[in-house]
Amino acid sequence: MLLFTSRMDSWQQLLCLTIALALSTLVGVERQMSQKSAGLRTHALVGVGAALFMVVSKYGFYDVEEAGLVTLDPSRMAAQIVSGIGFVGAGLVFVKRNKVRGLTTAASIWLVAAIGSSAGAGLVVPAAFVTLVHFLVVLGYPYIVRKTHMGPSRDHTVHVQYEDGTGALRRILFACTSEGLVVHGFEMHQALDPEEPPGVLDRMAPLNDALPAERNLVEIELELEGNASPPRLVQALSALNGIKSVRVDDFTD
Repeated sequence: MLLFTSRMDSWQQLLCLTIALALSTLVGVERQMSQKSAGLRTHALVGVGAALFMVVSKYGFYDVEEAGLVTLDPSRMAAQIVSGIGFVGAGLVFVKRNKVRGLTTAASIWLVAAIGSSAGAGLVVPAAFVTLVHFLVVLGYPYIVRKTHMGPSRDHTVHVQYEDGTGALRRILFACTSEGLVVHGFEMHQALDPEEPPGVLDRMAPLNDALPAERNLVEIELELEGNASPPRLVQALSALNGIKSVRVDDFTD
């Protein structure tokens, strides 16, 4: 269904670009909240850029068409959007421990280009519908996969700060394995005093560096694999004695 059935004026074209920006931003918000490599800005720019290409393709050559100088095929520019956006998506795919990551985010970039193209062409209803489909797929399908156990186990990176010399490391490893997770490895750092001014926690120091005695917090980064629930894992680790903070990063697409 076309938003406008006749030749658009400038304000109508701007409306289509605004709709493309709004829909692609919605997709970008979901990716940003999931802390993916391509987030709000990338999706918004791809969507509105694709929309502008479609507006140019459909309405940018009326002067030469009316003069009978050339005959244009607007679908040619749309085809170039489909192939050209693959370069952006390819940059989001990477391999970690022989597993391919980033495919869903790359697909969302490709989808946003289609949403922007559709909105730029005036096909607002299909663009809005596909935006809703995105949320159905990325939010609803993982729930179905977890409940039916169809998917492979997921990778987690867990950051835990604890008091040194309290035997917390043994309890941390036991809690992780008790949740059905496999520990592939871990790295330890000396964590700086949380009472320091803001920004200090962003700096890490190796264990062998000489630090004041009061800075007795250690941070461990664990590489885990399994289907445990991240909130449940955080709750289990936070309940241990000597634990100061817990953060879980999921390596999903």
